Amino acid sequence: MRLAEHLYRTISSIRGPLLFVEEVVSVRSGEVVEIVFPDGAVMEGEVLKIDGATVLIQVYGETRGLDTGSAVVFTDSVKKAPLSREIVGRVFNGSFEPIDGHPLFVPERWVPVTGFPLNPVARARPEEFIETGCTAIDLLNTLVKGQKLPIFSCSGLPAREMAAGILQNARLAGGGAFVTVFVALGLTHHEYSFYMEAIEAMRSGFVAFVNRADEPVMERLLAPRFGLACAEYLAFEGGMDVLVVITDMTNYCDALREVSTAREELPGRRGYPGYLYSDLASLYERAGRIRGMAGSVTLLPVVTMPEDDITHPIPDLTGYITEGQIVLSRDLHQRGIYPPVDILPSLSRLMQRGIGAGRTREDHRDIANLLYRHYATGRDLRRLEAIVGRDGLLEGDRLLLDFADAFERELVGQEGRRGIEESLDAGRALLRRFGLAEPQEGGRG
Repeated sequence: MRLAEHLYRTISSIRGPLLFVEEVVSVRSGEVVEIVFPDGAVMEGEVLKIDGATVLIQVYGETRGLDTGSAVVFTDSVKKAPLSREIVGRVFNGSFEPIDGHPLFVPERWVPVTGFPLNPVARARPEEFIETGCTAIDLLNTLVKGQKLPIFSCSGLPAREMAAGILQNARLAGGGAFVTVFVALGLTHHEYSFYMEAIEAMRSGFVAFVNRADEPVMERLLAPRFGLACAEYLAFEGGMDVLVVITDMTNYCDALREVSTAREELPGRRGYPGYLYSDLASLYERAGRIRGMAGSVTLLPVVTMPEDDITHPIPDLTGYITEGQIVLSRDLHQRGIYPPVDILPSLSRLMQRGIGAGRTREDHRDIANLLYRHYATGRDLRRLEAIVGRDGLLEGDRLLLDFADAFERELVGQEGRRGIEESLDAGRALLRRFGLAEPQEGGRG
């Protein structure tokens, strides 16, 4: 066990997963503790709050069977992740325990789950195209290595299916060592079954952390940090390009609010803690590239907007930290279009760095600009059509209305995977079919 001065039997009260331990000296916030049950079982916990000599501890699990005479051991260390190249192809829970039926590997090293601060001067610019297989992203809101690009969804929209499709279809356009890290938070039984089937279909080239809704709330806060610690290790020590998909960040923020309430902290907007922005930034800013080093960490978090409100604190603060957003549309979903990506409010601020000759194709920018221009005009004309009717519009306006409908059905909507060449050709063919101005025939890049 530990030194005697680190062991305490001074639990004053037990409130669900919370323990209050008195007469504690030399402790730090976030320190890992071990709780020894009367039957000898050992469970981990974390120091949430220090109030003089009284310490509040969150237990990572069920406290049934615990009593005030149980022992608490303070380990004088923060939570660390065991890392090895053997994490690839494995599935863990939110406490980094294997749930795939295989034993834990022998760690090559242990690192703090909070990661290490990255000197901003050492950051390289995000660039180079990552192909997701989704035309609405690859053609019109291109994802590049080192970028943070969230997916904003609403309740009932197929963000789950879209995330699974990206996990299975994402790849580097130019080849190379590529791994996806998947973190699923607060899953219901139905969601758990769906994602486990999706993970099984991947078979290799992934690392997964799965947290269920009935598991400890602290695991919901730890799982993304474990996932990012693995991503950093594989990227900057293994030289791999890593795509991290986290779903759903709303469940993460709700867990953070629950822990903040347990700490009796003053609430901010909508009851979330005032440090929600900095906490989210501590996760999102771990994405990026390092100058002079191979490998990259690219982040694709899924955010379900409460009450379909994009101004809600979670999507609002996420938008300040990340470089764009992919917005899903309830209207497109109701019309049977999948994936229901609303192109006009969606944006990839780093798209220009990842497209063009040598990356995608030299005509990529021109095709995307023309598609945006004509689709935006067609969308505006729908409002006019609702007032004057289709017969009251000019022939050119009716053409753009038809183009907007075809754009949503044939280009945004898709069945199966589309490569970037196929997406570019489909965009050019759509422009040509409607006789709209299009760029000169481009060479293949």
